[in-house]
Amino acid sequence: MSEPIRFYFRGAVREFAGGAPTRTVLQHLREDLHCTGTKEGCAEGDCGACTVVVGSLNAAGQLEMKAVNSCIQFAPTLDGKALFTVEDLQQDSGALHPVQQAMVDCHGSQCGFCTPGFVMSLWGMYLDKNGQPAQRKEIDDCLSGNLCRCTGYRPIIDAAHRMTELPRVEFDRAAVVAQLQALQRDAGASYTAHGSTFHAPRTLDELVALRAAHPQATLLAGSTDIGLWVTKQMRQLGDIIYLGHVTALQTVTEQGDMLDIGAGVSLEDAYNALCALYPAQLGELRQRFASLPIRNAGTLGGNVANGSPIGDSMPWLIAVGSEVVLQGPAGRRVLPLEAFYLDYQKKDLKPDEIVAAVRVPLPRANVQFRTYKLAKRFDQDISAVCAAFAFELDGDHIVDARIAYGGMAATPRRAPRAESALTGLRWNEANLRVAMDMIAQDFAPLSDMRASSSYRLQTAQNLLRRFWFETRIEAPLAHHEVNAFAHGAPAEKELS
Repeated sequence: MSEPIRFYFRGAVREFAGGAPTRTVLQHLREDLHCTGTKEGCAEGDCGACTVVVGSLNAAGQLEMKAVNSCIQFAPTLDGKALFTVEDLQQDSGALHPVQQAMVDCHGSQCGFCTPGFVMSLWGMYLDKNGQPAQRKEIDDCLSGNLCRCTGYRPIIDAAHRMTELPRVEFDRAAVVAQLQALQRDAGASYTAHGSTFHAPRTLDELVALRAAHPQATLLAGSTDIGLWVTKQMRQLGDIIYLGHVTALQTVTEQGDMLDIGAGVSLEDAYNALCALYPAQLGELRQRFASLPIRNAGTLGGNVANGSPIGDSMPWLIAVGSEVVLQGPAGRRVLPLEAFYLDYQKKDLKPDEIVAAVRVPLPRANVQFRTYKLAKRFDQDISAVCAAFAFELDGDHIVDARIAYGGMAATPRRAPRAESALTGLRWNEANLRVAMDMIAQDFAPLSDMRASSSYRLQTAQNLLRRFWFETRIEAPLAHHEVNAFAHGAPAEKELS
């Protein structure tokens, strides 16, 4: 039986009924609710003009507020949640919110089209920081998904500092929690309109049963890729099974020597947990991995299930020896992640199975691990090449070498010939050079709009050299020294 979607918006419980399950939150806001402060710029989650904040209750009953891109989120995903837009920020007295006032004071708006999105991203940080000033790195991360073509970013960054200097406006979390508690469902629900059904199970058993009954249905988690199937490719998705309410998929736990990350855990939460384990190795990749609204919505499980050859998570997950947990009516299967990918967009996944979790090894002694991303822009850009290396060393001898790349083949995968050229040998320049030559036998990369085949091959080899600079036993180079070498330090001196 179809039930309306119920969510909290602008002080009242609203219902979404009659609209297609793939109607976006942005379309519902502008065309149905006539709240036109939220803008459409790109319809693919890149520009941030459509940014809103969504509130939801976590497993502990606490309110989590996250900025997301409304242009690629489907309206039925709002069920049981709270939606906040720029219209919510005006105070009862008519005064501007400190975030808005700071934008005025610092001249952070010109044409104004992108301003509501910037304001909502900043408001999300305003709530998260609870009145405390943000550091510049936090501000940059907060605004990484918002583009402005008029003012540039300096006055907007100034506004981010200024907003905490103004008289604080409190947010009534308790009132929102009370509203959301009343909207929670005890069991899964289904919403049907325009010939397709949006299934929203609450338990893992419900999810597995639905998948077995509807093997052709589209599995939906964060919608950061599937949303574009609708807004850009105009695809009809048919029935949808939404994973966002399955609490069993939203846990992060240590199991022996592995960190188990449920398939419903957001990229932001997953990388927060992973960076606690591998801070030096994953810190920069996390910052460069999409924008904060995309990381807030997307999931690590969805990233792995998608299996894009240019995805940034898979190379390093493969390099450290991660596993994927698959769940179906027959039970669970656990595969090494590299075995999961068979060919371009082909995976070892049965029609009645789902990706239930990703298992990541905890740091191990004597294992040197690095991952590097090459792209045309620092923030929010797809990689031309993403490389990851995990070497177990005994002194200067290589016990085990794991080398993985994205952007070099139809799937993210290892470099077996290069690994064989190093395993059991000394970690020195002579053996490095042999392994670099072997990479040319492991891969024949394509040329496309992001990079040529020759660029990809040469940079893949050079990234292995960079890894050697940073991990060689004799006088390893620090990160800034490697960068200096890359920009003109004498090769003879560095290689002596």
